[in-house]
Amino acid sequence: MYLYSLTLQQATGITCAINGNFSGGKTQEIAVARGKILDLLRPDENGKIQTIHSVEVFGAIRSLAQFRLTGAQKDYLVVGSDSGRIVILEYNKEKNVFDKVHQETFGKSGCRRIVPGQYLAVDPKGRAVMIGACEKQKLVYVLNRDTTARLTISSPLEAHKSHTICYSVCGVDCGFDNPIFAAIELDYSEADQDPTGQAASEAQKHLTFYELDLGLNHVSRKWSEPVDNGANMLVTVPGGADGPSGVLVCAENFVIYKNQGHPEVRALIPRRADLPAERGVLVVSAAVHKQKTMFFFLIQTEYGDIFKVTLDHNGDNVSELKIKYFDTIPVAASICVLKLGFLFSASEFGNHGLYQFQAIGEEPDVESSSSNLMEIEDGFQPVFFQPRRLKNLVSIDQVGSLMPLMDMKVLNLFEEETPQIFSLCGRGPRSTLRILRPGLAITEMAVSQLPGQPSAVWTVKKNVSDEFDAYIVVSFTNATLVLSIGETVEEVNDSGFLDTTPSLAVSLIGDDSLMQVHPNGIRHIREDGRINEWRTPGKRSIVKVGYNRLQVVIALSGGELIYFEADMTGQLMEVEKHEMSGDVACLDIAPVPEGRQRSRFLAVGSYDNTVRILSLDPDDCLQILSVQSVSSAPESLLFLEVQASIGGDDGADHPANLFLNSGLQNGVLFRTVVDMVTGQLSDSRSRFLGLKPPKLFSISVRGRSAMLCLSSRPWLGYIHRGHFHLTPLSYETLEFAAPFSSDQCAEGVVSVAGDALRIFMIDRLGETFNETVVPLRYTPRKFVVQPKRKLLVIIESDQGAFTAEEREAARKECFEAGGVGENGNADQMENGADDEDKEDPLSDEQYGYPKAVSEKWVSCIRVLDPKTATTTCLLELQDNEAAYSVCTVNFHDKEYGTLLAVGTVKGMQFWPKKNLVAGFIHIYRFVEDGKSLELLHKTQVEGVPLALCQFQGRLLAGIGPVLRLYDLGKKRLLRKCENKLFPNTIISIQTYRDRIYVGDIQESFHYCKYRRDENQLYIFADDCVPRWLTASHHVDFDTMAGADKFGNVYFVRLPQDVSEEIEEDPTGGKIKWEQGKLNGAPNKVDEIVQFHVGDVVTCLQKASMIPGGSESIMYGTVMGGIGALHAFTSRDDVDFFSHLEMHMRQEYPPLCGRDHMAYRSAYFPVKDVIDGDLCEQFPTLPMDLQRKIADELDRTPAEILKKLEDARNKII
Repeated sequence: MYLYSLTLQQATGITCAINGNFSGGKTQEIAVARGKILDLLRPDENGKIQTIHSVEVFGAIRSLAQFRLTGAQKDYLVVGSDSGRIVILEYNKEKNVFDKVHQETFGKSGCRRIVPGQYLAVDPKGRAVMIGACEKQKLVYVLNRDTTARLTISSPLEAHKSHTICYSVCGVDCGFDNPIFAAIELDYSEADQDPTGQAASEAQKHLTFYELDLGLNHVSRKWSEPVDNGANMLVTVPGGADGPSGVLVCAENFVIYKNQGHPEVRALIPRRADLPAERGVLVVSAAVHKQKTMFFFLIQTEYGDIFKVTLDHNGDNVSELKIKYFDTIPVAASICVLKLGFLFSASEFGNHGLYQFQAIGEEPDVESSSSNLMEIEDGFQPVFFQPRRLKNLVSIDQVGSLMPLMDMKVLNLFEEETPQIFSLCGRGPRSTLRILRPGLAITEMAVSQLPGQPSAVWTVKKNVSDEFDAYIVVSFTNATLVLSIGETVEEVNDSGFLDTTPSLAVSLIGDDSLMQVHPNGIRHIREDGRINEWRTPGKRSIVKVGYNRLQVVIALSGGELIYFEADMTGQLMEVEKHEMSGDVACLDIAPVPEGRQRSRFLAVGSYDNTVRILSLDPDDCLQILSVQSVSSAPESLLFLEVQASIGGDDGADHPANLFLNSGLQNGVLFRTVVDMVTGQLSDSRSRFLGLKPPKLFSISVRGRSAMLCLSSRPWLGYIHRGHFHLTPLSYETLEFAAPFSSDQCAEGVVSVAGDALRIFMIDRLGETFNETVVPLRYTPRKFVVQPKRKLLVIIESDQGAFTAEEREAARKECFEAGGVGENGNADQMENGADDEDKEDPLSDEQYGYPKAVSEKWVSCIRVLDPKTATTTCLLELQDNEAAYSVCTVNFHDKEYGTLLAVGTVKGMQFWPKKNLVAGFIHIYRFVEDGKSLELLHKTQVEGVPLALCQFQGRLLAGIGPVLRLYDLGKKRLLRKCENKLFPNTIISIQTYRDRIYVGDIQESFHYCKYRRDENQLYIFADDCVPRWLTASHHVDFDTMAGADKFGNVYFVRLPQDVSEEIEEDPTGGKIKWEQGKLNGAPNKVDEIVQFHVGDVVTCLQKASMIPGGSESIMYGTVMGGIGALHAFTSRDDVDFFSHLEMHMRQEYPPLCGRDHMAYRSAYFPVKDVIDGDLCEQFPTLPMDLQRKIADELDRTPAEILKKLEDARNKII
């Protein structure tokens, strides 16, 4: 079995983000790392975040830093990854790519303890960079320029210290003196030698300064001083002429200013009033904002509160450190302050935010300072504050993120053409259920009812140079309605259009006159109001029309073509006639090329299943240039011109091209390339779009021409970053459409469907899915579908929070005590429950839940109707129980029908060691037509029920290492049978016929069989490789798919002969008495597929995203990525793609220096999987490289692109 792996949605979580001026000029960009993807983002003038460039590096990005050489105009990007190499990138604005400037190898690949890459620190003047490991090794590279102003890099200088753990590294700003780097270190050599544990408890963190002597080219330890053991982060303080130099040490509950030869200055971080005393406050992210005369720091704590830190200094002497409450936003992995007054927050979980500064915290607020630090007997007097709504920041944009994707199912609950992906995302109060649909999201601007069923719609400008459209013209079966576009859209009668007849086409002709084609003729309306009519000869009527700005071709009934051209004066002149052999099905004229008077090509579709290209040149007018036969009669034709591009915005070189698109009667879109000189057709591709024949329209998206195809659902064909995408729009069926441009909506589409006129805009391009979001209350764990009513049952649980009633009570108390005062807030709503007070002053989504002691758990079971997105039932679990597993089960006695089993645990503790009070299995019945739950009974069990599954009318439960079969009793569940031979903890159970597939938390899969006559469970096969399972799915009778916590996906299969032997053994005697090998089962499964995804996979499912398509294995990851593994059906494809992958590996090695083959084999050698993500980078290669690879494969580049497109279209 060979699989093709393809990422459908890139990871949406962000691990680190930095801002800098990478493209030169005034703008600032944000470079973000999403695990194995490097993205460059920029806020546009409307404050919306746009992705300028995105590149997959096939390696784990661990750290990012930016630096600028003195006097340079742009920043370089340094990347620390798992490749054992330091890589310096420069963003090339012209080609829109990252160019690799330097790549220096220093160690082994992989994320290892002592190989640098985890920490990066840059000298603020850009003279050196330090790259550090978690332990022992630190290397310093000196950066300089050569005579041609190119960046140079030195050999590495060592700053190692063995037996030392490093917590944070940063550069110290000391002007143009020797560069200094600061690190928080902990020496464990004594703790290692001392078996009593005394030394380990006394181990002390130190703040160490390393000095790089540029004269001697040597790094030395300059200064070291003990620092709080809670220290976790360093922030560079501006120095030289800008400030006092030194560093801020962020420690638990404190921020401390430290510098060599300066007494420490320490201030307390204010804490929330409702925080339990046992919890400290740690800083998780920080940013500095520097202006000519002042600077300040923004630090964010683990609860999401941002504080503004300022230093009072005179020269190099710091007298006071102040920490003032600034605002509260969701906890971020990184925060970036941009010069344009934006704050970008790369959220740890959930959507990322872009905020604008309204103020910089000058007004009085809760403040703590180093001067009023008060010691009491057990530490310091805390400073308390109460979070309030945003005052200094205002949220202006969000970037959607599915991180972490906890569970996912592909289902078609809405009876749409393609299934939807239901995914549980987020954690705590920011948890959501997201319903993903393949396609682009659209924004509906207006809908208005029309006085009948319209058949077509057009928009026209009054003059070529107008920016906006003047009229919307709607055609009915017996009339034409003209609407003028202004502040509002209203009907007009003096436009010169004939309104008593239907229209076939309406357009601008020449520079400033309008044309209306109706069945009996052509009406030409001049700018000064004069009207010229051309009437059809005899009784014949016009059936089809093709036109551009200067040319018109009409087809009369019977198949006669008449060709008109606009002359210099703007008059329409008849040029040529031509008889076709039969009736014409459709026409289109290519757009007029820049600087030409006419377009050369006319396409004519006939009912004899052909499309012909005719010439419009005066020399061979209406002569046939080429013929293409198609599988069914064409319904609609459209020429789409693609401008040449050399890199630029879409990051790919391609020459100018002319595509002819045909929508056929059988619902297929047929696309072929037209040679711009000879008119010959080549390189054709087809794709099935829907049951209705597609109608094609040219519209403009982001200033480029794109194609709208209206079949049983609308599709958009557009070029994005060098790839041609054909993506459905998430909208209802439309009949006819036209581009629409007005001052409210520059790039919209006006369309008709039924008796309504709809105006809409297309949102972000390049996305595979759009989402509908339903908020949840706690971190979602798993969900199941209630089969009959198509409702979702979701279990949610969180540690260390209060239940809804306790939170309500505490909130009331707080308001009664302090009055609402500062905290009144009308625009945010409590998350989850609908009956909450709408004027909620503190939305939990923004502020997080108040923290409880960590032993305390909250949990709920929710029944949700996905169609209306309403919660029909919400059960909070009482007394410290948390739900861990859920399944629906039909027991033998059909008394209750489908029941719901939920596995819960009470009083779960993970630290200092794992501990619990009791486990339970609750059995609920569905009442009120499935919309509500009622508890039948709960059964106490001795461990945590992490897996539940229905099996032959009974319930299988995995409780710790025990697999147990239960039946339903009146008061509790009754044990029927059990097997205690599993190695650790059962985390997944799947069944098929009489086989049971059990996943163990660290020992992969076990295949079991239940013998009913003996009432016994046997393990008959297991895996020989230890795997820490995170997800599993049953593929077929002998095959299981699994994923482990190191980011691998693998398939195991029971050998055919073993499988048959077990099925043919009626007594089970062979299984029973055969001796297991190495304490395991008698048989072993074979690993047939292995692939390193590079991101922890949390859910697997077999599903098809295409109506009638073959199934793929879909997976979702912690970082919010969605991918698919699709099985190849032919040996030829396997050969082609494996050769393409091999050439891509050689010709286009990954950006950050990781070897592609080694990356995909990070833990186990990659087996029988072809990396589609690497193959899909083919179009972004330079043209000569594309040709070189294509020649090696005996293909043309176009054929390779076609194969890649087909492979993708088989999956989504």
